[in-house]
Amino acid sequence: MYNPKSMKATEFISHEEIQDTLDYAEKNKENIELIDSIIAKAKLRKGLTHREAAVLLACEIPEKIQECYDLAQQIKKDFYGNRIVMFAPLYLSNYCVNGCVYCPYHMKNKHIARKKLTQEEIKAEVIALQDMGHKRLALEAGEHPTINPIEYILESIETIYSIKHKNGAIRRVNVNIAATTVENYKKLKDAGIGTYILFQETYHKESYKALHPTGPKSDYDYHTEAHDRAMEAGIDDVGLGVLFGLELYKYEFAGLLMHAEHLEAVFGVGPHTISVPRLKRADDIDPDQFDNGISDEIFAKLCALIRISVPYTGMIISTRESKEVREKVLRLGVSQISGASKTSVGGYAESEPEDETSEQFDVSDKRTLDEVVRWLMEEGFIPSFCTACYREGRTGDRFMELCKNGQILNCCHPNALITLKEFLMDYASEETKKIGEELIKAEIEKIPKDKVKEICRDHLAKIEEGIRDFRF
Repeated sequence: MYNPKSMKATEFISHEEIQDTLDYAEKNKENIELIDSIIAKAKLRKGLTHREAAVLLACEIPEKIQECYDLAQQIKKDFYGNRIVMFAPLYLSNYCVNGCVYCPYHMKNKHIARKKLTQEEIKAEVIALQDMGHKRLALEAGEHPTINPIEYILESIETIYSIKHKNGAIRRVNVNIAATTVENYKKLKDAGIGTYILFQETYHKESYKALHPTGPKSDYDYHTEAHDRAMEAGIDDVGLGVLFGLELYKYEFAGLLMHAEHLEAVFGVGPHTISVPRLKRADDIDPDQFDNGISDEIFAKLCALIRISVPYTGMIISTRESKEVREKVLRLGVSQISGASKTSVGGYAESEPEDETSEQFDVSDKRTLDEVVRWLMEEGFIPSFCTACYREGRTGDRFMELCKNGQILNCCHPNALITLKEFLMDYASEETKKIGEELIKAEIEKIPKDKVKEICRDHLAKIEEGIRDFRF
């Protein structure tokens, strides 16, 4: 049944193959010779199969786990440098016709505040986000064919891109909306979106059916095959993710890697991003009612193994996680984080009343964007607001070629410094600005090519003169 090149969900995500993989991993979790050979393969930076990675996940030998952690940290540096890309979610509407039992937006929830932003309200939200310094958004919306039709999403994207406020502009809009048709994905492509993101939630089909009892999302095959339709429509940057805590994490891990293998096998390019959300408390949702929660230690291990298994992918962690958890996994492979996020419909321009909350989940990291940027720099990272690859057409296989060939220091690294400079000039506190200027001064010396270094210095000087939006 298992066939990574198949276009049928149950064949490229084969339950039998996952079960066989987990059995194999359990039997070999102390097989030092095999484990060493898998780690040796991972050091080639070409990735691992789902079965090889499952063995490392099952392994409980401390020194071997540490080897994986050390390797993940090095691979992250080799492929993405010390950049951390910044973004914020923007919730357009929480009207939804689905019955997902883990999400407070489910149709039966009668006490959550239901909201849908008007275009004027979207404008106010975007200006508030621009005033923080954000350049990249992830659009979120509940699935409702009449209240949140594709036309509303497209109009909202047009509104967002049209807003230029002071020196602010949203330069990339990623979209996280329900599975849809090839025709609608073509419309999103034409609207100029960046990455299309859709979380699988769980790859276990029977669990999926129980967790999605009603609504269009209950169709496992249609949902799981959505990224294929998006790719067929020309959206060559797609993002995967599971909601850890719904099903056994080893099963989800294998399914996630199989999905990445499928995209690579069929389209020649794997997922642009992989997100690693964990189930969190929200409105009428108690995560303790689910039996598959994972510890911070297991979560860190998952992040490290995703990094060495799919070395080219961007890894995303949101403000679902605390500062302490985010700090640990940043060193193990995460390359994108949200900052100063609101998971309510509205809330950036004006805080929600406590009795009218529309949040999808509780936020653990409540720091301002300035505080997050300063923290990252103090930890030795470069906060990046760069959107150059998307705007220069370096998407899909073109981005992957750049990433896999180790050209980050000659392209993404200087772009990160340039966009950080913009943030420091336009939005940062004096303390953050001081730390940032020292960081840029040190990091510019790491650019390998003298010509690129010279151009970067010229761009940085012109930003101080008031000119914006340079990019390699």
